Amino acid sequence: MSLRAFHIVFITIATLLCVFMALWAVLFAESRVAAMILGPVGIIGAIALPIYGVSFYRKASKILL
Repeated sequence: MSLRAFHIVFITIATLLCVFMALWAVLFAESRVAAMILGPVGIIGAIALPIYGVSFYRKASKILL
């Protein structure tokens, strides 16, 4: 597996974990403080990571190895 492919897989897994963290914070968090902190952090990560992944993919596809 190339470094480029690993990076794309890693970004995908990190995005899924951010979605899971946001859902957990909203649905199952016992502490309101945890929900107020982890929910928005998960949502921001779930939005920012795919944007970063697309920009990385576009830049990486221009590089010829």
